[in-house]
Amino acid sequence: MPIAPMLSEEMPANALVARVLEEAGIEMVFGISGGHTGRIVSGLSQYQNSIRTVLVREESLGGVMAEVYGRLTRRPGVLLGQGPWVLGNGLIGTIEAHLSSSPMLLLTDFSDAPRFPLHAPYQQGTGDWGSWDARRAFGGVTKHVMQAHDPIAAVQATQLGIKHALAGQPGPVAILYSHDSLAGSVAPDSQPMLYPTRYYLPATPPPAAASAVAAAAAAILAAERPDVIAGNGVRIARAYDPLRRLAEAAGLAVATTAAGKGTFAETHPLALGVFGTFGTAAANAALAEADLVVVAGSKLSPSYTAWENRALLDPARQTFVQIDIEPRNASWNYPAEHVLVGDAAVILAQLVEEVGARGGDRRQRAERRIAGHRERHGYFSDRAYFAEDVPILPQQLIGELSRGLPANAIVCCDAGENRIMMTHFYQTKQAEGFLQAAGSGPMGFAIPAALGAKLVHPDRPVVAVCGDGGFAMTMNGLMTAVEHDIPIITVVFNNKALGWVLHGSGPFSAEFNDWDHAAIARAMGCRGVRIEEPAAIAPALAEALASRGPTVLDVRTSLAVTFADITSQLAKDASPRRR
Repeated sequence: MPIAPMLSEEMPANALVARVLEEAGIEMVFGISGGHTGRIVSGLSQYQNSIRTVLVREESLGGVMAEVYGRLTRRPGVLLGQGPWVLGNGLIGTIEAHLSSSPMLLLTDFSDAPRFPLHAPYQQGTGDWGSWDARRAFGGVTKHVMQAHDPIAAVQATQLGIKHALAGQPGPVAILYSHDSLAGSVAPDSQPMLYPTRYYLPATPPPAAASAVAAAAAAILAAERPDVIAGNGVRIARAYDPLRRLAEAAGLAVATTAAGKGTFAETHPLALGVFGTFGTAAANAALAEADLVVVAGSKLSPSYTAWENRALLDPARQTFVQIDIEPRNASWNYPAEHVLVGDAAVILAQLVEEVGARGGDRRQRAERRIAGHRERHGYFSDRAYFAEDVPILPQQLIGELSRGLPANAIVCCDAGENRIMMTHFYQTKQAEGFLQAAGSGPMGFAIPAALGAKLVHPDRPVVAVCGDGGFAMTMNGLMTAVEHDIPIITVVFNNKALGWVLHGSGPFSAEFNDWDHAAIARAMGCRGVRIEEPAAIAPALAEALASRGPTVLDVRTSLAVTFADITSQLAKDASPRRR
């Protein structure tokens, strides 16, 4: 059947940009109008029934919300705003999307002044003398930069930007619109011709070669102690169910990277938790003895692998099976004997089918092996979960969160020592229950991440966990929570310090005043509770879960426990700082 053109009547370019987003199935846009992008906002006003436009108080909020939307939905998250501030303020979400492969679209502008581009007009980003170069600047932190200088190009750049953000290894794509590109209109007979957006959306990734899958499955079934490492690529591919089914069919012990925490329920009898530098002792012991390791959606960064300590992972004594959407990632850090290039969900499902019923009693044997490691090394069983110390120990607070949050809760973590504590001590009960900025690790991530996650999953409780330093960076996100009725819970580890800095470098320039973050929250229209006694945590959390509005729990926590206390000896032995 012939492909019909996109237009049957003339339409303004700004409305067509919004129409493209709708045709791509994008349901939300985050940002703040500025420069020429105000015209896109006008276009979005015509699509309010299908696209929710979320006005934020600063671009960093919108950037993180867009990154999380892309990570959770597999559709590009959209950040809208003026060029200099999408680049500067919005960078934490953009660079996280770039390093963690989240599909994202930056709709921004050159802030150009027609007829005066060579006279260095205010804010202009065309790269001319007296201007800043927006294309070069965005090029360093995105997959690609597209520019539109006329109305047709504005539409095509949006369509192709979506395609590029999704194709292959996903990531952020910036689209720079000139003044003229959004000021005009497009007629049905305009050249080049415009076509519906569905033709620009990537097709379902093809499966891996059957022979390669068969060889990998045979290697897995031949192994005595096979493990799988699940990375963030499992989350991007939404491959939770195929991962679980393969682990159960083939008898695989499941560890995750820090970035992959939340892709496999840590309550499952095949689960080991996070491995590596800040991993569980059970996970590290099981991986160290593995004779085969399936790596699903991870580059195996040295910061995850205890600085590539060969006592943990070693291709000279272990067989590696690597699954990755990007061919360049395969055998990048560790040589893999079996490389399966493609979408993690597709390939894991292929392996499940190939293994079939040949697993026999492998699952039972794997569960016994994992139970032994849990018993010998401990597994989410720290005694301090039930401590009564004042100030409150991080483990006590995390224990209350683990016990008090329902299985379907989503926890979003910030950067710093609080994130390390949560990665190590918090036990996830369900896939997609834990998010962190593991690609770039910016402070100020947790609150906007929680806002984005709650918008994607309005029926699930969503909790932002941050330190007092990270809370201060994006606490203006609570204003967005109130204005857009996004009932998240924010838990502040308030130790009056940058814990990572203080414990790593000393107290100079690392300590804060004792701020009452609960009072700040109340001033912004949220519920705010100050907690100083361990017994007060559980009832405050229960009330927050029952509340229909955003809540801040400001918990006075102790500095007695440090990141060094939970750093694996494997990482300490292999750290480049010791060499």
